[in-house]
Amino acid sequence: MTDAQPINISILDKDYKVACPVGEQSALLESARLLDLKMREVRDSGNIMGAERIAVITALNMANDLLRTSTLDSDIGPELPPRLKDLESKISRVLEQSRQLEI
Repeated sequence: MTDAQPINISILDKDYKVACPVGEQSALLESARLLDLKMREVRDSGNIMGAERIAVITALNMANDLLRTSTLDSDIGPELPPRLKDLESKISRVLEQSRQLEI
């Protein structure tokens, strides 16, 4: 097993210390940069408030982009794999609970 080293990343002006395998630092930094950029786009759209909601919407958008790309590149078709269906269901429940709390 490769030893992990702590690395600092910043997303939406908040700093995080993340364990990162040796040799993967540049990939992690690039991933954090992309996530920060996408979350800023969602935040700046003005429709979503709160860092947690911004993160969930950004994750959904990025997962959707990934699925579209995967669907084009493979034969998974329009049906989501069970693990992604479960994730989609969990996210939907959390968003619904969040909406109910706002009422």
